[in-house]
Amino acid sequence: MKASISDHILASAGALFYREGIRAVGIDRIIEETNVAKATLYRHFPSKDHLVAAYLQDRHERVIRSLEEVLNEVPSPRDQLNLIFERLHEKADSPEFRGCAFALAVAEHGDSERVVTVARTHKAAVSQMFRALMERSGAGTAQQAAHLSLLYEGALATVAVGRDPQAVLTARDCALFVFDAARPPTRS
Repeated sequence: MKASISDHILASAGALFYREGIRAVGIDRIIEETNVAKATLYRHFPSKDHLVAAYLQDRHERVIRSLEEVLNEVPSPRDQLNLIFERLHEKADSPEFRGCAFALAVAEHGDSERVVTVARTHKAAVSQMFRALMERSGAGTAQQAAHLSLLYEGALATVAVGRDPQAVLTARDCALFVFDAARPPTRS
């Protein structure tokens, strides 16, 4: 199936935004990369702000789909938690990894309500997934779920700055500790 023109523009622009930064990539560069006319680009995305928000929305959907796959693949909430961090480690261990696209976008384009809204929606959805995971475990509180979410977000930020993917595994170990501490003690 051939990708639509808007999908083609979005994929190319998204790769450039993530790799080089939103402010560093101008519309002319996107036009050059996508080999589309300026009028075509603006017909699909009325402004760069719209294109950035669409890039983030597309990335949001992919990340959430990936997290949902983990939740559907693995039955145990503890194993789900472990696998979420394992997959993040795999991504972070790539030379192309720059950290959280949403945090990067807000840092660069935080004056755009459209961009900030998509980023906040994404962060709330990820946080909700951790709450749901804790609820399925039958233990834990909203505060413990918030701890898991912050460990996930902190791992993203730490790798972006320190360039050490091992930080994700450290965050995983902390997350598993929080998870295990939330479980009621078993009687022998």
